[in-house]
Amino acid sequence: MSNLLHGFVLVFQPLTFALMVFGTAMGVVIGALPGLTASMGIILLLPLVYRLPASVSLVMLCGLFCGGMFGGSISAILLKTPGTPSASATVLDGYPLCEQGKAGKALGIATVSSFFGGIVSTVCLILIAPQLAKVALKFQAADYFSLAIFGLSIMASSSGKNVIKGLIAGCIGLLASCIGIDTIVGVNRLTFNNMYLAGGFTLLPVLIGIFAVSEVLTQVQERSEGGKIMAQTVTNILPSWIDIKLILPTLVIGSILGVFIGIVPGTGGAIACFLAYNLAQKFAKDRHLFGKGALSGIAAPESANNATTGGALIPMLCLGVPGDVVTSVMLGALILIGVRPGPLLFVENVDIVYSIFAGMIVIQFLMLLFGLVSSRYAPAILKVPNTLLMPIILVLCVVGSFSLNNALYDVTVALAFGVIGYFMKRWGYPGAPLVLGIILGPMAEENLNRALLVSNNNPAILVQRPISLTFLILAVGSIALSLYSARKEERQG
Repeated sequence: MSNLLHGFVLVFQPLTFALMVFGTAMGVVIGALPGLTASMGIILLLPLVYRLPASVSLVMLCGLFCGGMFGGSISAILLKTPGTPSASATVLDGYPLCEQGKAGKALGIATVSSFFGGIVSTVCLILIAPQLAKVALKFQAADYFSLAIFGLSIMASSSGKNVIKGLIAGCIGLLASCIGIDTIVGVNRLTFNNMYLAGGFTLLPVLIGIFAVSEVLTQVQERSEGGKIMAQTVTNILPSWIDIKLILPTLVIGSILGVFIGIVPGTGGAIACFLAYNLAQKFAKDRHLFGKGALSGIAAPESANNATTGGALIPMLCLGVPGDVVTSVMLGALILIGVRPGPLLFVENVDIVYSIFAGMIVIQFLMLLFGLVSSRYAPAILKVPNTLLMPIILVLCVVGSFSLNNALYDVTVALAFGVIGYFMKRWGYPGAPLVLGIILGPMAEENLNRALLVSNNNPAILVQRPISLTFLILAVGSIALSLYSARKEERQG
């Protein structure tokens, strides 16, 4: 306890606190801009790392990490454009609420959920970091494959009323994830001798295309057909006690799941948000509103993706193994300033560890403050006429796609998937299963190949490992429950 109090003393030093506020605010802005991710923001701040004390620079980077994770929900709710991959599930219910004139309420729920998930993950980081990190190390290739299959089982529940169309869209996503060089054998697949396709499709341009560019095309079509321009009034930003009671079980489920997914290396917020959304849809009281503006549909992914922040720091600090892309960059920052992550970090650099712990707690409250303030003023963007707003969104999509790798290829991918998403929307095919296939397809394929190589092509390894078998059983149960719910709704209809 004394070490944690000393960490708070370090955090509230004027320079440390000022840079922590700067990092959190910058993270929210970067997360809200389509195409800019927290990892990119951390890379931009790396030059400052050399000139600052280790504890100060790491607290600032943690602020950017948490702020960026939340910031993606702002553009997801207001513009149907996930600012980050971790906000891709927030679109499903956030934007419908915005269309109903409840943008303030949607942003308020997202802010409170992000705060709750961040606090839970920080408490887990402080109390049980070494123990959770040891559990994460037990995951092997077969376990990762089964986890991916469990994630892919969400396709059925995220398909809306037409499960068949959702599964078709998911299969298209899985097929798209196969394009490129096979990571095990090293052969080209579906590249048609095009050197750009050898690298496959990066997730962020696909997200921008499916959700943002397709929405621009849809809005242009609706305006040409006399569609209404959405008016918006900011009200009810602070959730009522009734709303809190409604989403509280969802917050707990999403936060616990987010922490667990965060500590498993190679996963991240994008997977956590879809898994939490699926579980919330099955157990929430307002599950009949999912896809139409359910509050639990916002609370689940936002609590889960923000809970991955503290979870991802656990293996990085305790073992030197990054949990996701952002913590990989942070690991590089640690090494650059001469701090070696691992078990000895808690002995040799106690001040740094507990300043991170204390900083993560303060950062959650800063994020709550910035979130509530931005919720008051951000919806003003919807008052901009569509004739001006849609070109601005399209420009942001192009710039965001290009800035990822400074390549026009990513812009082409975003525009191509935008056209695909537009026609999918017109013909009633949901976009979420397609994105899910692209996210989890490579993870499933690579780890299946590794598991079979280790077991000499014996598929029994998938059911011999307890972790793998558990996830496979959960996947079967998820699919069966989704099909049962769909049939029940058809009968009631």
